[in-house]
Amino acid sequence: MNTLNRSTVSANTYTERIIQFGEGNFLRAFANWMIHEMNKKAGFDAGVVVIQPINQGLIKMLNDQDGLYTLYLNGIKNGQALSEHEVIDCIQRGINPYENYDAYLALADNPHLRFAISNTTEAGISYNENDRLNDAPPSSYPAKLTALLYKRFQAFGGASDKGMIIIPCELIDRNGDNLKRIILQYASDWSLGDEFVAWINEDNIFCNTLVDRIVPGYPKDKMEAITKELGYKDNLVVEGEQFHLWVIEGPESVKEEFPAGVCGLNVVFTDNMEPYRTRKVRILNGAHTTLVPVSYLYGIDRVRESLEDKVVGTFLKDALFNNICPTLDLPEEELSQFSADVLDRFRNPYLEHELMSISLNSISKYKTRVLPSVLEFIKRKKQLPSHLLFSLAALIAFYKGDRNGTPIVLKDDQAVLDFFKNVWDNHNFGEVVQKTLANKSFWGMDLTEIDGLQEEVAMHLETILNKGMKTALEDFIK
Repeated sequence: MNTLNRSTVSANTYTERIIQFGEGNFLRAFANWMIHEMNKKAGFDAGVVVIQPINQGLIKMLNDQDGLYTLYLNGIKNGQALSEHEVIDCIQRGINPYENYDAYLALADNPHLRFAISNTTEAGISYNENDRLNDAPPSSYPAKLTALLYKRFQAFGGASDKGMIIIPCELIDRNGDNLKRIILQYASDWSLGDEFVAWINEDNIFCNTLVDRIVPGYPKDKMEAITKELGYKDNLVVEGEQFHLWVIEGPESVKEEFPAGVCGLNVVFTDNMEPYRTRKVRILNGAHTTLVPVSYLYGIDRVRESLEDKVVGTFLKDALFNNICPTLDLPEEELSQFSADVLDRFRNPYLEHELMSISLNSISKYKTRVLPSVLEFIKRKKQLPSHLLFSLAALIAFYKGDRNGTPIVLKDDQAVLDFFKNVWDNHNFGEVVQKTLANKSFWGMDLTEIDGLQEEVAMHLETILNKGMKTALEDFIK
């Protein structure tokens, strides 16, 4: 059987306009798929040159397949479960700078180069004081990019139209701002001159981004069936969910040059991404954290099964639409659509998301993902968010470490585990609630100071302990 490459399947060739740092599953299932769509539907004519950001990587395998790979998108689309696949052909070649640094630097001379995209993990956008301009290559991603930009600056005499639009996808807050800050630090360390610094500041655009798509990656367990279905060998098959979101914070000109909108892609161009970050954390992550202790104590093990259960599914929807969405400032239509998309993602029949895998460090997750909604709801509505407080009571019960007589393997910081073992071993449920809510190391504040909150959480916890979660939840949603 033939291996996938440009001699075994028909594929397009595009002008090399994008340099991409990172060849992993996420970028290939996310950014490269979108570039592929823009090439097909908007005449983008953007070929990608992929750079291997660390010494070990997949560039040889990528080049062996001429940059081609098969993407499977599995999930809920327009209300229906759908699995579809396609060969992605936007990647033209890959370069390993650890083996051929000259080929990497030669990219700076390409007059068509316009975009730089990256996903080098959260640790990738970091400063290494030992990196030098004459290293071949420097170790850090920002240093590699600085070296390329400096060579481009020299090659084109600092021409303003040869700057780049830089779109990092690393999962750190304000990734573009941080990347630019480190590049300017290297410019200073390496004495690259005021004119280069001015060119970086004035002629290069650093975007902050938020990315969202679940990418399980290479489907090792399914490859025998996939290979039979495809009729060729593909060592770079990647799976992703149907849902995708790319929020890009930058000037209006980025939207004009990056034609995602005309292709129907879920790409938001904005001058302020913070509302979208807040929306994701509160709705997507907050819904997960709200769900876990309730559904797990109810007797369910997976996210999808939680949504399929009438009682648990109703609880989560009500929490989402009645307690969380009212705390956010985006238009109601946007919030409703995003929430509906989240619920569809939770129902994805192609993904089995274990509740216990989400339960890791649930106390800190409740603080960052759910508590802000609790506090904002109280501020805006002058009342308590009952569903989120029921979840908080369930969370305290969860840390008792027992599900219907079966021990729960709790995973959290040792200090958290020690605290709950102590309070559950030595106090009644009312004291457990008081001590938990008053623990400022958990919440950053004393929650017992909020009128009525301690009493409501205690009421729910008492019901859960006395009647069991099934009866308690059924009574709650009536």
